[in-house]
Amino acid sequence: MKNRILPYALAFLSSVLLSLPWLVPGCGLFALVGFIPLLMADDLADRGGCRHFFLVHYLCFVLWNAFTTFWVCNATVGGGVFAVLANAFQMSLVWALFRLSKRVLTGPLPYIFLAVMWIAWERSYFSVDISWPWLVLGNAFAGSVKLVQWYELTGHLGGSLWIWAANLGIYGLLTAFADGHWFSWNRYAKLFSALSLSLLLVVPVGWSLYRYSSYEPESCGSLDVVVSQPNFDPYEKFNFLSQAQQNAVVMELWDSALASRDSSAGTSVLLLAPETFTSDVVVNDISSSPTVQSFQTFRSSHPGTDILFGASSYEYSHTSKEPSNLARKVRGAWVQSRNSAIMLSEDTEPQIFHKSKLVVAVESTPYPKVFVPIDEWLSKKLGYAALMGRCEGQKEISLLKVNDSLALGCAVCYESIYGEYCTDYVRKGAKAMTVITNDAWWGDTPGYRQHLNYSRLRAVELRRDIARCANTGISGFINSRGELVQRSDWWQREVLTGKVNLSKEVTPFVRYGDICGRVCTFAFALLSLLILVRFLQRR
Repeated sequence: MKNRILPYALAFLSSVLLSLPWLVPGCGLFALVGFIPLLMADDLADRGGCRHFFLVHYLCFVLWNAFTTFWVCNATVGGGVFAVLANAFQMSLVWALFRLSKRVLTGPLPYIFLAVMWIAWERSYFSVDISWPWLVLGNAFAGSVKLVQWYELTGHLGGSLWIWAANLGIYGLLTAFADGHWFSWNRYAKLFSALSLSLLLVVPVGWSLYRYSSYEPESCGSLDVVVSQPNFDPYEKFNFLSQAQQNAVVMELWDSALASRDSSAGTSVLLLAPETFTSDVVVNDISSSPTVQSFQTFRSSHPGTDILFGASSYEYSHTSKEPSNLARKVRGAWVQSRNSAIMLSEDTEPQIFHKSKLVVAVESTPYPKVFVPIDEWLSKKLGYAALMGRCEGQKEISLLKVNDSLALGCAVCYESIYGEYCTDYVRKGAKAMTVITNDAWWGDTPGYRQHLNYSRLRAVELRRDIARCANTGISGFINSRGELVQRSDWWQREVLTGKVNLSKEVTPFVRYGDICGRVCTFAFALLSLLILVRFLQRR
C-alpha cells in the first residue's frame, strides 16, 4: 500500500512546488527543484513500485494547471476545464515519450531528451493555433525579475532551460548519494560535480543581481503618459452604461490628470484607455465612430495630446467572394471582427493595429477550415449565434506613432505573454511599449497578477519601459529593469500619470531571437532520430 501511495504523494509535492512561483511573489527559485519529486516517483515506477504511471504524472500536471490557472473558469467554465486538462495532457505526453526513450537510451541521455523535448514543445506552443503558453517554465520568474535580468540574452525559454538543468543536476546528485555511487567516485569527480552544480545555481543569480544593480538604461528622451483605469465590470457595462457614458468617465479621468499640466510646455502627452473599450468602430470608416469623434474633440481641446485606446472593431466587405474563413455574412455584406488598438493624433488619420495573438475559442476559432463548419452546425443545433469567437488578427506587427513620429509598440492583452513575438516591436523601431488589456474577466484571482508580471519579463527582454493600461487593476508603469514603479489598485477607478523612457537599445534577445528554443528544438530532433534508429535496430 505504501509503494502505491508514495508516487502519488511525490506527484502532489511536485505540483505544489511548481505552482508556488505563479501564486506567491518571489518564489521563482522553487521551480529549480519542482520536478525532483516527480523524477523520484518515475524512478520508483522503473523499479516496479508503481503501475499505470501515466496516471501519476498526469495527476501532477492537472494539479499544477488547476492550482495556477483555475481562474480561467471565471470567464468560461468549459474553456477553463479544457485548458487545464488539455495542457496537462500535452505535458504528460512529453513525459510519456521520455519514459519510452529510456528503453533505448542509457545514462543521462533520456533526461537530456526530456529537457530539450519540453523546451521544444514550449517553443512550438507559441506558433500553433491552439496556443496556451501561460505555464511556460521560464514564466516562473515573472514575480522574481531580479533573478533573471539575463533574459535580455536568452528570453524566457532560457529560464526554462535553467529550471531543467537545475532539477536534473540536483536529482542526479541525490540519486548518486542514494545509490552509493557518490562514495565510489574519486575526489576530483566529487569536486567537479559539486562545483558544476554550485555554478549552475549561483552564477545566473549572482550575475543577474549585479546586472540589476548596475544597469543604466540608454535614453533618447521620455514621453509623458496618462493611464486611465475606468473600472467597468465587463459583464455588466453594456447593460448599465451607454458608450457615451463610458467615454465621459474616461475623459473625466484624463481631464483630472491634465488639469495641472502646462500646455505651453510643448511636450506630448499620450492618453491611454484599455482594451475593447468601445465597440462602435468600423475599420472601413474609423472617423465615423462616435467614440472616435468624442475623443478627437477632447484631444483638440487639450493641445499636445494623443490618444491610444482599444476597440472591438468590425470590417465590412461588399464582395461576392468570402474574404476569409472567419468572416460572417450579415445583411448582404461580409463582416470580419477585430480586436484593435487605435491611435488618434493631431493632423493625421487614425492609426489602427489589430491584435494578432488571439485567445483560443474566446476570441478566435482555431484551424477555421476544420472548426468553423463544426461550430456553425453546433450553434444551429443549440440555438446560439456561435460558440467560438471569430476575431481575426493582422499578419505581422505594426507600430503606432505619437505625433506621427515617435514609434510605440502596443501589445494587446494576450500578446504580452509572447516573448519572441514582442521582439518584433523593437526590431521595427519601437522606443517604448504599451500594453492595453481588460483583465476584469477573471475576478480578484491570481490571473491578473500573473498577467501583469509577464509584462515585467517583456520589459527585461526588450529593455523597454512599459505603460500598462487595464480596465481594472493592475495598471501601471514598468521600467526596463522590470520594476513596477507605479501601480493602481484592484477594482478601483484611478488615473496614473508618469513618464516612460525612450530607448534605441537592442538586446541580444531582440537581435538574435530565441536561441535557446532553437538549439533545444534541434537537439530534440537529433535525439528523436537516435531513438528511432535504436528502436529499428532492436527490431
